[in-house]
Amino acid sequence: MAIDAVIFDWGGTLTPWHDIELGEIWRAVCAAHLEPERVEEVATALLEAENELWRRQREEHRSATLEELFALAGVEPTEALLATKFEAWAPHTLIDPAAPPLLAALRERGIRVGVLSNTMWSRDWHERIFARDGVLDLLDGAVYSSEIPWTKPHPKAFRAAMDAVGADDPARCVFVGDRPFDDVHGAKSAGMRAVLVPNATVPAYADAAPDAVVTDLGDLLAHVDRWSA
Repeated sequence: MAIDAVIFDWGGTLTPWHDIELGEIWRAVCAAHLEPERVEEVATALLEAENELWRRQREEHRSATLEELFALAGVEPTEALLATKFEAWAPHTLIDPAAPPLLAALRERGIRVGVLSNTMWSRDWHERIFARDGVLDLLDGAVYSSEIPWTKPHPKAFRAAMDAVGADDPARCVFVGDRPFDDVHGAKSAGMRAVLVPNATVPAYADAAPDAVVTDLGDLLAHVDRWSA
């Protein structure tokens, strides 16, 4: 059966995983814009709000946005503060060097390429990252959970990603991600093939049964070619 589309997770997949102390990032962002005596209080409120929204995404599969995060923390962000937050994350958002040639090779085969990410960030922030690293023009569609009601592993999130790249049959789609529950179990439950990019910091999930495991994104193409043969 030919493969019509390959859809990728973002963090931990197209972008290699970074272990990050979120509290330190919030403190650095706040320190650049607030009086010293307010930094710890505001950074703590933002961290607690972010942790709560990630908990909701994990446990309830409901999406969230940065706007909701700041509202929950009781913080009114300035454009300058948001710009500092984006820049603070820049070293941790670099695309895997194997990704651009892989995406180009998939499209050369007539396979559509997409992204489905559980994220609070806006489309604009993601597209700035993808444009910076030379992959934006290699994507046929993308879905960010900040724009829809659900997060992975909800089947409607995967359906939205298929719609974004113009794919109709989940059996002819492949999802690639680093999370056994959200990505592998979610994609398989939606009827797609699933490829796991192992990530030792992500909890295992006993019922996740990937169709392939790749430690290097460049190894994916051989599996796609085999499934398309």
